[in-house]
Order: sequence, then C-alpha cells, then structure tokens
Amino acid sequence: MQKMRHAMIGLGMALYAMACSPALAAGEVVGVEHWVENADTRIYVWEKFTDKPTGKKIVVLAHGSATAGKESFDLQVPGKPSYSLMDRLAREGFDVFALDTRGFGRSTRPDKHMTTGQAKEDLKAAIDHILKLRGASKVSLVAWSWGTQYGGMYVMDNPGTVDKYVTYAQMHVDSPDVARRRARIDAFRENAYITIPEPGWKPRFTSMTPAEVNESDVVSTFATIAAKVETKSPTGPQLDLATALPMVNPRLIPVPTMVIHGQYDDVADTDGLLPFFASLPNPQKKYVVIPNAGHMMHLQKGHQLFQHEVVGFLKDPAS
Repeated sequence: MQKMRHAMIGLGMALYAMACSPALAAGEVVGVEHWVENADTRIYVWEKFTDKPTGKKIVVLAHGSATAGKESFDLQVPGKPSYSLMDRLAREGFDVFALDTRGFGRSTRPDKHMTTGQAKEDLKAAIDHILKLRGASKVSLVAWSWGTQYGGMYVMDNPGTVDKYVTYAQMHVDSPDVARRRARIDAFRENAYITIPEPGWKPRFTSMTPAEVNESDVVSTFATIAAKVETKSPTGPQLDLATALPMVNPRLIPVPTMVIHGQYDDVADTDGLLPFFASLPNPQKKYVVIPNAGHMMHLQKGHQLFQHEVVGFLKDPAS
C-alpha cells in the first residue's frame, strides 16, 4: 500500500511540509504532492519514486487535452497495478513527475480559454521547480497526445534542459480525430469549458480501436475518476488543435527522441508522423508502433509493451 507525503511549494518561495510518512519498506512507491505558484496560476504536480528521490534520473510526464496528469498516468485499477505508468517508472529507478496544466485537475482554472502556449509555460514552471528541487540540470520528457504539442514546444525552446524526449500518440494536421474537432470550432469558441458526464469518457477507448483491445474495468475506472476530477474540461486545447497545427517543428528538436503510438490510434499514424520523424536532426531516434493499442495506449492491452519501450529508451546509454 502506498504511503503519501505532501508538500506545498511556491515557485521561488518557501517549502511547506504538509505531512510526512514513517520509514518506508525498500522498493515501496511513494507519492508526493507539490504546488508551483507563479503569479496568479497555481500548478499541481504529482511525484512518485521508490526509497529516496535524490540522485535519480528525472522523468516529467505531460498529459493530453482531456484529463490531468495524475489521472492519466497514475490510474490505480483494483487488482491490476500494471496500468500505472508512474509506478512502473518509479520502480525502474526514476524520479517521476506529472503536472496538471492550468485548466485541468487541481490546477488553476482560468475563466477564459487557456492556450497551448500557456500550457508550455506551465510545463516550464514545473520543470524549473523540479530542477531546483533536485539540484539537477536535465529531465527526460514523456508527452502524450496534446501534451506532445506543448511538450514539443518546450523542447524547442529549452533543449538544454531535456535529456531525452518521448512523444506518444502525437497528432498531425491530417489526423482523423483532429478533422472531427474542426467541425466543432464554433462550439469551442463559444465555451471555455464543457462538462463531460461519466459515460462520455469511455468512447475515447474505442475510436478506431477494437473493443477487445480494452479491459472493461480499466475503462470504467478511468471514466469514474475522470468525471470526478475533471468537473469541467477546457476547450482551449481543442480549439488550438483544430486551428493551429502544426505547432511543433521537428527540425528544432535536437535531443534524442522516440516517436511511439498504437496501431489503432486515430490521431497518430505512420503516414502523418514518419515525415516528422525523418526531420528530427538527432541520429539517436526511434520510431515504434505498439500492437493492441490505440490512442489510450497506456491504458490498453498493449500498455506493458509500451512501458517496456519507454523504459528501454530512457535507460539506453546509446540514446
């Protein structure tokens, strides 16, 4: 059973300990909450590690356009612990962080539309804090879906702080799902947020993806938690995806990079992403397609192979 410690951290301010856990068994995964305060935006960051967090390689996870970091990457499914990407990375020896950008989860929810550019700034604030907290100079970044847009923008602007970059389920301008979002531009412009009921969180698992690729209890657990945490979902990311692609220039991403997606993904495919991959300037790069997986790859039956590929890339001294 995981024990939790809490911390509230203001960017450039004091560190406040909220609670401390007793001594931990070797290898036990620990969860810690952080808050990064910058001007009028309060950013939630969830951390996981085993034993002590210091002296480890750091991984930062960037969520997509629907759910926040903790719910995306640390889903706890009863009887199926393998679905937490954060737990897997922590057990592999990494110090792992997942933020909620503004508009999502526990972070500040602005009244007006939030943008992908603002999410990039939230990611920068979180990484700046993490580097200072750990006395480190670099992190590895793993970005999912819309996270590949603000994550990729961050890498373009701050390549010196990124060791390796994993971009997974990355959309492109001709993605089938992005085309469907363009039909809703007016609705996105009129409403800064929409409410998604619990059943509405489930279809994302089956868009262009066979039902047998999913486990029903995983889908139900995700939908229940997503509806509870994301009481209203920002439409700013949808508006940017429908109108502003491409937002990332692969020629400006100089770090070792892995492009990875599921075979059934409705936003990521070889036709759209192989040209992106070919334009990456660093020769240490890898392109992977995961079977038995769609856009929700880390929560589908191909999740363990996906985790294996991510861990291998992050640990490989040659990449």
